[in-house]
Amino acid sequence: MIPLCIPNISGKEAAYLKECVDTNFVSTVGPFVSRFEQMVAAAAGTSSAVATSAGTTGLHAALLAVGVGRDDLVFCPALTFIASTNAISHCGATPWLLDVDRESWTLDPAVLAAAIDRETERRGSDLYHVDSGRRVAAILPVFTLGTPADMDAILDIARRAALPVVVDAAAALGATYKGRPSGALGADLTMYSFNGNKTVTAGGGGCVVGDAKLVAKVRHLTTTARVGADYDHDVIGFNYRMTNLQAAVGCAQMEMLETFLEAKRRIADGYRQGLGNLPGIGFFPDPEWTQSGYWFSGFVFRTADGAGDSRALRAFLRENGIDARPFWKPMHLQAPYANAPRSLLPVSEDLWERIVTLPCSTQLTDHEQSKVIEAVRLWHRERPR
Repeated sequence: MIPLCIPNISGKEAAYLKECVDTNFVSTVGPFVSRFEQMVAAAAGTSSAVATSAGTTGLHAALLAVGVGRDDLVFCPALTFIASTNAISHCGATPWLLDVDRESWTLDPAVLAAAIDRETERRGSDLYHVDSGRRVAAILPVFTLGTPADMDAILDIARRAALPVVVDAAAALGATYKGRPSGALGADLTMYSFNGNKTVTAGGGGCVVGDAKLVAKVRHLTTTARVGADYDHDVIGFNYRMTNLQAAVGCAQMEMLETFLEAKRRIADGYRQGLGNLPGIGFFPDPEWTQSGYWFSGFVFRTADGAGDSRALRAFLRENGIDARPFWKPMHLQAPYANAPRSLLPVSEDLWERIVTLPCSTQLTDHEQSKVIEAVRLWHRERPR
């Protein structure tokens, strides 16, 4: 089976792990953690970073750090992985689900602006949802597939509404927006994930970058909110620390970041070239304002029954030894968020079942990619019309 997206452990991971064992630094204190934070901060275009045990825990702490609390609402795109909305829920808040832009599959600034203008009111220094009376506490854009949202537009809306912005950039390390690194676009905080299927991995873990004071607050919250050398804690904190073992793997992976990004871009280009003349398909977003991280590659059916075509093709590929997957089911169709407030979601509802993700591991060979392309073309020729 040609896998969808697996780690590329071809660098110094083993040597760095051995160093952890040899020095007995295997837990949450160790030199690789600091080194990893410095490497991620540099790649993100910031000076401050804190590593966490997972992307979700980092996002949870980042939302708390900007003031999201119980019974608040947070603007979030409906087309995202459930970790985004779960992080909001872990704060005791609720996602306010908005539609995505068809060009980028990221939060649509026009939809965000309309929701604020038509459905909120200002009471003192805070913004409130008129229908529910709940405070709106933040905006959470998601950099879908490693593609930055239109952040200049989103941040302009956020400034006018006096709302903090926390970005879920889980798969966007190495991506740029208008030539700027994805962590240096003006958001208050930005979170990256290092789960096993990300372009670079620590086996798990996350990292939060951004405003130095807010990053320090995230660090405090994620290290049990301990004050001083004794066992004093000033708020309810969390044990969300990354281990030195994870960070050792992460450092080895970060040394390969540019090589991995180039492989991801090459794979995306290969699918565009190999499948670009097939009728009824379109490729993953590539808006003019960004250089994506191309976390995943694949295409979206633009046929009358795109959902059925997607299911049929994925079954055919699996029968032929090729892993292919569907895409995220939008949050309003998930049981925990069925009653969350939301805008109309025509783009999210139209897109998700039409998407096919194709093998895109950084070590995918030309021969393997050619096999995938030929299998897709074969299915296209032989499918019932």
